[in-house]
Amino acid sequence: MRLLLVSDTHLPKRAKELPAPLLAEIPRADVVLHAGDWVDTTTLDLLEGRSRRLVGVYGNNDGPALRARLPEVARADLGGLRFGVVHETGSAQGRERRCAARFPGLDVLVFGHSHIPWDTTADTGLRLLNPGSPTDRRRQPHCTYMTAEVTGGRLAEVALHRLPRR
Repeated sequence: MRLLLVSDTHLPKRAKELPAPLLAEIPRADVVLHAGDWVDTTTLDLLEGRSRRLVGVYGNNDGPALRARLPEVARADLGGLRFGVVHETGSAQGRERRCAARFPGLDVLVFGHSHIPWDTTADTGLRLLNPGSPTDRRRQPHCTYMTAEVTGGRLAEVALHRLPRR
């Protein structure tokens, strides 16, 4: 099972459209996970229309229209793993311990908010993944997204993809 992980698209405020390399990944993914801060419903409509399956949440910059269509926390069983998606997880310090306590029973937590790519594992085995942002690199050297494979009930081939500068 191929996954596409994205967050903090911030359209049309940070960019006019999603980058072409990211759009090209959508049909190759079995599931797209979006960790919030869409900003407009057009991006949600686009991903719903192009994705085989979309699991998404709203973020702190998402208004009433997006909050009416998306949960704050989403959960999905994918390829034998229990995934969670949330926008905010708080500060980096203590994140693994905090998220393991907040989300017991999950195998993988996809989150956003910081625009900083993140890939760590809590003592409990919970894998935490932040794909960064494909449109707003903030203080990072590149805009980014992630892909991953779920094979035999295990998360494999997690890859961070750097997008060319616009």
